[in-house]
Amino acid sequence: MQIGKVIRTYRKKKGLTQEEMANRLGVTTPAVNKWENGVSYPDIMLLAPIARLLDISLDTLLSFREELTTEEIQNIVYEVDSMLKEKPYEEAFEWAKEKLEEYPNCEMLILEVAVILNAWRIRDEVIDTDENGASIMDKYESTINRWFTSALESDNEEVRTMAADSLFTFYLNKNDYDKAEEYLTYFSNQNPERKWKQALIYSKTDRTNEAYKAYEEVLFSMYQMSSKLLQGIYILALKENNMEKAHAMAEKQSELARVFEMGEYYEISCKLELATVEKDADAVIDIMQKMLVSIDEIYSFYKAPVYEHMTFRDPREEFSAQLKKDLLQSFRDENTFGFLKDDSRWHKLIE
Repeated sequence: MQIGKVIRTYRKKKGLTQEEMANRLGVTTPAVNKWENGVSYPDIMLLAPIARLLDISLDTLLSFREELTTEEIQNIVYEVDSMLKEKPYEEAFEWAKEKLEEYPNCEMLILEVAVILNAWRIRDEVIDTDENGASIMDKYESTINRWFTSALESDNEEVRTMAADSLFTFYLNKNDYDKAEEYLTYFSNQNPERKWKQALIYSKTDRTNEAYKAYEEVLFSMYQMSSKLLQGIYILALKENNMEKAHAMAEKQSELARVFEMGEYYEISCKLELATVEKDADAVIDIMQKMLVSIDEIYSFYKAPVYEHMTFRDPREEFSAQLKKDLLQSFRDENTFGFLKDDSRWHKLIE
């Protein structure tokens, strides 16, 4: 992390504006802005005042001891986990806290340690009060959540998303659904996890129809993605002439379409190419016939119970007719289906 990012991160934590920070340091607001955007650097004489103002050490300001390898991070996490198994929670917690203070800018380390400490805290139901009656649980919760919250400022999308996920779960378990919902903004709109979590919030707050719709939309997108993935594996198998794997992937695509109630057309069409590659005339003719019959119901999934709360745009009648026409035209391609030229069933079908 560059010094400008460190200044911006800790300035925000202190609740200072750029103008307020500039006034405290006796510099201009544009100067602070340039530091934070990496356009220029603070004068060396300002480093100590900046560190004092932000309540951080010079090591933190200058990002000393920031970089850790993935292996080093995992070793520390493993050490925390081992201590949690062998020592009192509070002792392991304090050790981990000191380690994070040693590497205050290593975002992934902070996040992973926070995750494991939080998991153990929940699992072991750490005692609620200390000998003076003060809430130990609240102390752990607030510190761990502060680590998660700091990770939300990361430039790393993975770190931000993992932190938001942890905070979402925390407030969901507290039945604070409004607060939990706030953290969904840290998930990209393309991330199905966001819609799934939104559906969960809907269901918890008695917005039943919205919950149904959100779940169904996630389900539908999962079918589309899963089908594409299976098709990709199928193509690789064909490229390697691994026919056994290709058959297995085609069969799984068919099963997927059945499970997701996509209709017979999608259940059968995924097997045509493989039958054609193997020049299996009986299979090709059978699949072609079933595709032509079922194409009139190609949008039958619009009415499937599993998608009943979703809204689809009804296709015009002539669209299905055009699909059938295009399908027949593709079946007439002699470069692909020329091996059927002596098969009367093929001639009858394409005419």
